[in-house]
Amino acid sequence: MTAAISSKEGLAPFTVSGLSSPCSTWYKVIGDISSSSIGNGRSTHLPEKNGDEAFWTPDLFIAELDNLIAYLGLADRPIDVYGHSWGGMLVAQWAARPTTSATTTGNANRNLRKLVIASSLASMDAWRIGITKLRKQLPEDVQEVLDKAEETLDFESPEYEVATEVFYKRHLSLSRPWPAKEVQAALDWFAKDATTYGTMYGPSELYISGSLRNWTCIPELKGIKAPTLLINGAQDEAQDEAMQPFFDHIPKAKWITLDEAAHFTHVDQRERHMQHLKAFLES
Repeated sequence: MTAAISSKEGLAPFTVSGLSSPCSTWYKVIGDISSSSIGNGRSTHLPEKNGDEAFWTPDLFIAELDNLIAYLGLADRPIDVYGHSWGGMLVAQWAARPTTSATTTGNANRNLRKLVIASSLASMDAWRIGITKLRKQLPEDVQEVLDKAEETLDFESPEYEVATEVFYKRHLSLSRPWPAKEVQAALDWFAKDATTYGTMYGPSELYISGSLRNWTCIPELKGIKAPTLLINGAQDEAQDEAMQPFFDHIPKAKWITLDEAAHFTHVDQRERHMQHLKAFLES
């Protein structure tokens, strides 16, 4: 008989300057802790902040992560942190920077035991190189639809939706039938409220127009002292060009690329992904 694994979920209050009431960060504990940032998932949504680039900044989410860690009583305990895609960008900057927490001193990664950055990017310029390469591999008629949408700034046509899905099936997830439930959940949240994604990134993975358009964390990466595992997929939209600076600048980095996997490597190659993660965390 296998014992049931207990779980707990809740909302961590998060006060944001300029807002009349506190936000909430959703989290769930099942042995490990998972969470979604404000503007995403079950955390507070702020559609009235759509297009407000001054509000939606990496610093906002770094402060939110510090707040969640303190709320859960983890500020002075060794922790392992995993960030996927945008989460990888966030935790890279968080791990490299001095802490702003009143309960800790020194570097933010003082209590960071190990870090995992999955299918992410160290700079938007490096990301563009990979995205452009993959885009040129699409069928010509699909590229024409994408080009026309960018010329007219019409990203809501049925034709554009079909064209982006061609890309997503190649480079977001290879799991079939399409889309896997985890991918569908992400797409559903984007469809329900694209405030954060649209403001910070753009209308789709193929057009970068948001506040992160010139983002980079490369100058900060040397500040990450914890052993770091890098994971991406061979068909990932996070191509090697986007991941390479992590490997070049983080002092203790190990990099694994999974074949037959796209951006959701943890879905496309779940068993192998988890094997590598387990081996790294137990080493």
